[in-house]
Amino acid sequence: MKITSQKHRLNFFIFVFFFISSLQIVAAQSQEAAIRASVDKLFDGMRSGDSSVVRSVFIPQSTLTSVSTNAKDSVMTHLSKTDDFVAAVGKPHTEKWDERIYDVKISVDGPMAIVWAPYKFYRGETFSHCGVNVFTMIKTKNGWKINTITDTRRKMDCL
Repeated sequence: MKITSQKHRLNFFIFVFFFISSLQIVAAQSQEAAIRASVDKLFDGMRSGDSSVVRSVFIPQSTLTSVSTNAKDSVMTHLSKTDDFVAAVGKPHTEKWDERIYDVKISVDGPMAIVWAPYKFYRGETFSHCGVNVFTMIKTKNGWKINTITDTRRKMDCL
C-alpha cells in the first residue's frame, strides 16, 4: 500500500508540474500576441494613413533612430521625433506606405520586450527599401506600447 500511495503522490506532482508549466507557456504566448498586435497596429495605421492609430501605439517620450551607411561605408544614425513621424503618416500622400515584416522574434522580461522584425517597405506597389526594425516595448496600464524603434535601411541584399 505504501508504494501505491507514493506512486499516486508522484503522479500528482508530475501532473501539477506539467499543468503549471503549460499555464506559463500559454501566458507567454498571450504576452507575445499582445506585443505583436501593438506592432501590427502601427503598420495598419501607416497603411491607412491614420495618425491617431499610429500615435496610440507609442509612449509619449518614444524615440526613433535609423542606422544606415553612406557611399563611403560610414555608419550614419538619424534620430527623429515620434511626433514628426506621426504627423507625416497623417499627411495625404498619393501612395500607401506599406511596411511588411516577417520572421518576427519577440523576447519578454516582465514589463519590457524586444521585437526583432526584418521588413520590406513599399510605396504603393513599388519596393523602396528593406532592413530590420528593433522595437523596445513597455507594458503600460493601457497595454504594450512602443518605447523606441531603431531600424536599418538599405536598397540591396534584401531577403
